[in-house]
Amino acid sequence: MKALILVAKASISFVWLVLFANIFYPFPGNAAITLYILTGFLFMMHGIQMLIFIGAFGDKIAATRWEKWSILIFGIFAMLDIRRKYMS
Repeated sequence: MKALILVAKASISFVWLVLFANIFYPFPGNAAITLYILTGFLFMMHGIQMLIFIGAFGDKIAATRWEKWSILIFGIFAMLDIRRKYMS
């Protein structure tokens, strides 16, 4: 399970790399607009996941600052990693 989470985090890191590359060096045509929309959507959804996690488990789990912010970057895969760490 740990190896699958690492692969998933690497995949999400690559997605973020492409999305941020599009901000600094836009892709041609409509691809850039689509990637701008996807960047905003991904950031918003991961932000909501982070806020829900902190609201639901902030006082129950002594998660580090990095673990909380990693949810913003990796989303559900960071949450699965945190669950594996604290529930085992």
